[in-house]
Amino acid sequence: MSTLPVIAAVDGSEDSLRALDWALNTARLREAPLRVVHVRQYAAWMQPDVLVAGPPEGAEDAVLDQARTHLDKVPDRPETEFVPLDGSPTPVLPQLGSAAQLLVLGSRGRGGFASLLLGSNSLAAARDAECPVVVVPRPGREVHDAPPTAPGSRVVVGLQVDSPDDATLDFAFAEAARRGARLQVVAAYAWPVHVWAAAPAPILPPPIEQEPIENETRALTEGFLAPHQSRHPDVTTEPYVAPGDAAGHLVAASKNADLVVVGRYRRRLLAPTRTLGSVSHAVLLHAASPIAVVPPTSGDE
Repeated sequence: MSTLPVIAAVDGSEDSLRALDWALNTARLREAPLRVVHVRQYAAWMQPDVLVAGPPEGAEDAVLDQARTHLDKVPDRPETEFVPLDGSPTPVLPQLGSAAQLLVLGSRGRGGFASLLLGSNSLAAARDAECPVVVVPRPGREVHDAPPTAPGSRVVVGLQVDSPDDATLDFAFAEAARRGARLQVVAAYAWPVHVWAAAPAPILPPPIEQEPIENETRALTEGFLAPHQSRHPDVTTEPYVAPGDAAGHLVAASKNADLVVVGRYRRRLLAPTRTLGSVSHAVLLHAASPIAVVPPTSGDE
């Protein structure tokens, strides 16, 4: 049985070349082939009422030629293929996930507004692809209030203790093992807890103290990590339990990290379509490191 490739989507932008470099290194770590894909977009897909011919059969693809040149001098390159596709990238890119172990994109491509932090194609792929999607941000994103960390390779994963996702933890532990990295597990809990009373009464103080909430969150975190630690005994885990906003803690932890891993929001009865969730979306917009968005275990969507 052949190994599924790591797919890098390119469009000629500097963002996509950075993503290509990241995908190349990851394909090596996974001992997987690398597939470089360019989705060529023509007016026929943008304007249904205009009939426009696609490229002549056998025509060269300048974007893929650029990618070939970019990789030509790379030593010990994994098996690599270059694939042109025609269509609109927003629906085509997520479809590639059905035949990939990982889909890698830059945070923005050549189109759109320069002020956007995340392009529509990257957002669609992270939301809809069947495989994990890694979005490589532009360099220079500023991260504030980063907690002190020891030097060395580090993978960060978010853990929601009231709804843990084994697929996200599995991915994060496996990536940390491949990279010889520590795994920092961020588990945030809501604090302070506000209790509202009927007007004109003021907001009441919380009926419980913070310490028991933190202790319970820590105990749940350690319990959820235990089976993964037994499967990956060489991975050093660092639980980071803190009050407040999970997205803020994950963005802060992304400074100097190799990768931040978040889960894709599971479908709910009243929200049957796929969605990223507010935490994953915020991390994609603001994290300084590459971000992996992991779909839920099959059957949970």
